[in-house]
Amino acid sequence: MHDIKAIRENPAAFDAALARRGDAAMSSSLLALDEERRAKIGAAEAAQAAQKVAAKEVGAAKAKGDEAEFERLRALVGEKKSEVADMQNEAKELDAKLTDALARIANLPADDVPEGADEDDNVEVSRWGTPRDMDFAPVEHFEITGVAAAMDFETAAKISGARFVMLKGAVARIHRALAQFMIDTHVDENGLTEVNTPVLVRDEAMYGTDKLPKFAEDSYQTTNGWWLISTSEIPLTYSVAGDILEQSALPIRYTAHSLCFRSEAGSAGKDTSGMLRQHQFEKVEMVSVTHPDESDAEQKRMLRCAEGILEKLDIPYRTVVLCTGDMGFGARRTFDIEAWIPGQDTYREISSVSTTGAFQARRMNARFRPTDGGKPEYVHTLNGSGLAVGRCLIAVLENGQQADGSVQLPEALVPYLGGKTVLTPAGVLV
Repeated sequence: MHDIKAIRENPAAFDAALARRGDAAMSSSLLALDEERRAKIGAAEAAQAAQKVAAKEVGAAKAKGDEAEFERLRALVGEKKSEVADMQNEAKELDAKLTDALARIANLPADDVPEGADEDDNVEVSRWGTPRDMDFAPVEHFEITGVAAAMDFETAAKISGARFVMLKGAVARIHRALAQFMIDTHVDENGLTEVNTPVLVRDEAMYGTDKLPKFAEDSYQTTNGWWLISTSEIPLTYSVAGDILEQSALPIRYTAHSLCFRSEAGSAGKDTSGMLRQHQFEKVEMVSVTHPDESDAEQKRMLRCAEGILEKLDIPYRTVVLCTGDMGFGARRTFDIEAWIPGQDTYREISSVSTTGAFQARRMNARFRPTDGGKPEYVHTLNGSGLAVGRCLIAVLENGQQADGSVQLPEALVPYLGGKTVLTPAGVLV
């Protein structure tokens, strides 16, 4: 959500920031609507003041016994009352129209975000690890001999349709181990508080975390109005909605492992093979609520938390900062971490770490009370994958694959797999 006062004060800067995202200028239409809204509010207030004056005069006429004046003034009060009600309703409609217009405009990019049109203009900022030199042609995760039978797309399609999978046996256990490893690392080493969140949320939570109204088609809604979450960012972030936090309580740092659901609207024909793009998946999410002065540093800290997971798993990766044309709707700045996927001979996104600034906080009215006693201010919110469990499973299986169809598993997972270190070509952990 954008501050209309800030747009009034510097419309050119607002339009310039939108232009960096590739969006058309909007300040003139917004300010025209705002001016009409404010004029209607002013007229309603003036009519209400006249109504109050007339109401006092009604009493005076009654006291004097002037029946004709009494009746005239009483009729005038009635007219003003109706006029005020009409004007107030019109003002509310204009206010709702302005709020809706502002809610559909993407967040403004930070000044240091590189300009660009799409993912080809993203800028690499770091790289870790060296892809293993395999003396055989690597295959994709679902083609690995020890994995194929345990990654059942056909049965899942029979049950649910396309873009679902059933994991069985050892592969299901590795998937579960990855989630447990991530959560334990974030809690024990990174200082995050674990939360088990609902996966069904109300409209308000979706709106407050910028998923509504613009992206309703990307999510699933139940017949009684709940939404299935696309990420636990939604319940974790919205947990502070309407709150005035003490500054001393910041930062708040949460992590959650949850099921996530996405309709994948507009992705027909994209990443149809394997587990890369599913309607249902699991993710370990990180969310921070911070003081505005600390949000940029917090984003870097969260990025290192996510990168550290891949380093512990010995998965080569690169980190890029997204350009203005590739950032998500609510993001002010986003870093993507891309894991090396040998079967595709490329890096693929496995985590996005974003700061939204006060964008979400304004939508859900989340504030903090400064220690110096000043007026409450909006908090800053950040979110990041720590990591996408299914995509991490892909990276582990493909980077650990051997020529005989087995998979060498990362040492970090051994405690979660009962001491087992290898997935055999027969799909057994040993």
